[in-house]
Amino acid sequence: MSRFAAPIAAQIWDMKYRMKDAAGAPVDATVEDSWRRIARALAAVEADPAHWESEFYRALEDFRFLPAGRITAGAGTGRAVTLFNCFVMGTVPDSMGGIFDMLKEAALTMQQGGGIGYDFSTIRPRGAPVAGVAADASGPLSFMDVWDAMCRTIMSAGSRRGAMMATMRCDHPDIEAFIEAKKDPARLRMFNLSVLVTDDFMAAVKADGPWDLQFGTRVYKTVQARDLWNRIMRSTYDFAEPGVIFIDRINAMNNLHYCETIAATNPCGEQPLPPYGACLLGSVNLARLVTDPFTDTAHLDPAALEDLVRLAVRMMDNTVDASRFPLPQQADEARAKRRIGLGVTGLADALLMTGLRYGSEAAADQTRDWMKAIARAAYLASVDLAREKGTFPLFEAEAYLASGTMQKMDVDLRDAIRKHGIRNALLTSIAPTGTISLYAGNVSSGIEPVFAYTYKRKVLQKDGSRTEEEVVDYAVQMWRDLKGDAPLPDYFVNAQTLPPLDHVRMQAAAQDWVDSSISKTINCPADISFEDFSEVYMAAWDQGCKGCTTYRPNEVTGSVLSVSESADRPPVAAPASAPEAGAEVVYLSDPLDRPGTLEGQTYKLKWPGSEHALYITVNDIVIAGHRRPFEMFINSKNMEHFAWTVALTRMISAVFRRGGDVSFVVEELKAVFDPRGGAWVEGRYIPSILAAIGGVIEQHLVAIGFIEGEGMGLKSDPSAEVVALGAPKGAACSSCGSYALRRIEGCLTCADCGFSKCG
Repeated sequence: MSRFAAPIAAQIWDMKYRMKDAAGAPVDATVEDSWRRIARALAAVEADPAHWESEFYRALEDFRFLPAGRITAGAGTGRAVTLFNCFVMGTVPDSMGGIFDMLKEAALTMQQGGGIGYDFSTIRPRGAPVAGVAADASGPLSFMDVWDAMCRTIMSAGSRRGAMMATMRCDHPDIEAFIEAKKDPARLRMFNLSVLVTDDFMAAVKADGPWDLQFGTRVYKTVQARDLWNRIMRSTYDFAEPGVIFIDRINAMNNLHYCETIAATNPCGEQPLPPYGACLLGSVNLARLVTDPFTDTAHLDPAALEDLVRLAVRMMDNTVDASRFPLPQQADEARAKRRIGLGVTGLADALLMTGLRYGSEAAADQTRDWMKAIARAAYLASVDLAREKGTFPLFEAEAYLASGTMQKMDVDLRDAIRKHGIRNALLTSIAPTGTISLYAGNVSSGIEPVFAYTYKRKVLQKDGSRTEEEVVDYAVQMWRDLKGDAPLPDYFVNAQTLPPLDHVRMQAAAQDWVDSSISKTINCPADISFEDFSEVYMAAWDQGCKGCTTYRPNEVTGSVLSVSESADRPPVAAPASAPEAGAEVVYLSDPLDRPGTLEGQTYKLKWPGSEHALYITVNDIVIAGHRRPFEMFINSKNMEHFAWTVALTRMISAVFRRGGDVSFVVEELKAVFDPRGGAWVEGRYIPSILAAIGGVIEQHLVAIGFIEGEGMGLKSDPSAEVVALGAPKGAACSSCGSYALRRIEGCLTCADCGFSKCG
């Protein structure tokens, strides 16, 4: 029997993690082969590889330990890819040459599949004088635009687009422009943005005091701290960015406070890292460790948890030695500190199985207990590794034990570290697990609540057709298997209905025992008041979180995956006056010859952000008294458009000349979605410039009477579907084009095809 708990799990494995040869033929015949491949690769650095291969396979078996996607897809394949998930690049110099050296390093890192983070606070503000040049500085945001353009051209390993995080200090003179950069929906789409918030700033916010914006020793401007805080809140409320990182808290708690300063994080925020810092990720699947689920004796097996954590730490420590690195500085940094990020997934499912409501005080207490058990087991395992293999090279016992994190640890653990040292400087992190949670049978992701009990997923079949299948949360499916049709208990909650402050409570409970940070998205309802929304961030600060990321559906970023727990949306009915399908349409087996003259119309299309307009001409022919499109031309002074506009002109004209019902051309063009984002045109959100061209053609077909009206006579009209849903549809998946993107822990995962930007 298959090990997969759901069809989607097998599909994700085949698409993302199954090893295949250059021709696409499977090398891993089964998922057991994938586990064996990973176990063998990570055991190869051991003195007794056969023994540890067996032990590592045991950890991987049945999806109990889930190495992150880089390891699962790359370990043992021999491919030139990194097994590390995330990097923070070197400090950006405040010079033109240094800036573009950093750009080159970023490109090389993303080319091997690494997401990257940068602190742009080191670049002088816009308008500052540049010594030796009769010009003023253009500021950090202008260089972020260059990074953004570079990222769009780099396809990461595993068919991933590069992901980036940009941070800026709350006292940088350009912070106000940074906060509001994403008001433009076409700008910086490859970046997540976060403000580095200091303790002094938060004190000034609470006191409603003044706040200096400065670079070097020069104060450029003084603002009220609370006003600046409210600008951050307003932008996040309206546009879902920037996030907030409590940077002083991160540095105070950091075990390596004595030898590094952190100013940036990886793209999803769970890994605060120093310059050239790198971290690998993996998750213990808590949902697989619950015994007697949905009974009075349900509990998470503590012995099984400790055994699994110890094996996971050893596997991840070995990965430091087994991995390639895009840059030598990253390899040196990783091996000097041997930082790993062991986390969890399936927390919400495990809580449900033990009868606890996610977000409740009891669930927070249980989460805190489980996370302490994981941290304790991980640190003790790393102490044992230090006795066997040596400490990380930069270990200094008393300085290490003086950190905020180590001050909270049990006395016996601190004594063991003082006596024997420790192999890994930092050990725990809560990462996004969007794709690997699907691979493990659709367990709840990371420490997030269950996103939805069920949803529909379109599956592309070999004959090109699409079928729909139900995807069920792991715990919900287990309830069905055990209880049949019995209704779900009241303690079942999901992300659609959970109060935002319950999210904060759970994040804070987990953060108590996570030495790095946590990737978590606090989903807020669209109608939450601005005051209640701001309270979420203040609660995160007050409760000890290291950062905060929220998501409120809005017209610019759209909504998360639309979920219907009951009925499907009704079909869009054609108007009563619509002609019969195919009525009065002339079908041609051969293209018509072009007459000497044709009548037509030229339309001007101005796409936001483009210097030159497109001019679209559609010429018509009259057959049997009916006017129909015959050819089209697209002209622009923008030479970047030349090749694709010529190709589009020729292809669409060829279709028009074949006759028949050519309205499908409108359908296809209007369904094209640009992963970089669309634009607002005359009060409507258009998902791509090609969709805008489709709209122009549709306008012409309506004008000549070829179709009845906008969206009429089409088998599937995207604009009609938007109206039917009654809510913003949001961005489309860059892999399959569907609308089934959901935002979890700061990253987007497609529920239709499994594509994930960073999971």
